[in-house]
Amino acid sequence: MKTIMLSAVAAALLHITPTVILVKRQDAVSHLLPGADQFAAREVHVSSADSRRIHDAVGWEPPDGMITFYIGKRQDQVTGALMFMRVDCQHGPLELAVGFDSRGTVRGVEVTKATVEMKPWVLEALRAGLTDAYRGLAVDQPPAGAEKVKPKIGAMPGYMAELIDKGVMHANAAYRLFYVRR
Repeated sequence: MKTIMLSAVAAALLHITPTVILVKRQDAVSHLLPGADQFAAREVHVSSADSRRIHDAVGWEPPDGMITFYIGKRQDQVTGALMFMRVDCQHGPLELAVGFDSRGTVRGVEVTKATVEMKPWVLEALRAGLTDAYRGLAVDQPPAGAEKVKPKIGAMPGYMAELIDKGVMHANAAYRLFYVRR
């Protein structure tokens, strides 16, 4: 009984609401890997040394020591890759799909999931053009989408934009450190 009460108190304090789908994963894959008609998942098991390396680079470590890249091909030619990136905050999780073109630059970013509470904030940031700032971004450049939209949006949408920047930064580091060299 004590565990149930503590769990209820923790949930109330954290006030995390249910997660909603903003863009279906299937739609994100179609949008971020256009023209691809073959798909494969490439799982990268990250060693403790590599985990330390990515943590030192961007302050993040892959959950469960695993990074999964989804690769799109057309006529056996790679058209691009994407990864789904989760970013957690006190309001719950956000999930992004970050797509990379065949040159290794960011093709686009889709916010696929957010909590009910965060949804209006995320949508406001997206309507302000947040994801436009990521197109063509090199994987070694820091994302600055939040900086571009903050003057046009409220404080909480600005915070969501910062979290989305963080997710893009993590995906870029994962791509740069683990996709390119394989």
